[in-house]
Amino acid sequence: MFNISKETLERLRKEYPAGARVELVYMNDPYNTKLFPGAKGTVVSVDDIGTAHVRWDCGSSLGVVYGEDRCRVIKNNTS
Repeated sequence: MFNISKETLERLRKEYPAGARVELVYMNDPYNTKLFPGAKGTVVSVDDIGTAHVRWDCGSSLGVVYGEDRCRVIKNNTS
């Protein structure tokens, strides 16, 4: 179920390094009550199954699950 290629994992870790600012595009979680598209946060890490762990500005710590959810790196860190 959580089979992710080594190459994909390396790409995700390069694309979402610790400290990168991100913006949520979509989250497929019916129990999520804090995060909505446009929410911003800081990447803590990407784990071995490709989940980007984010410290969201709203206080949430939900991860962005590879293949289910989407976020984008904010190029300008003043956002």
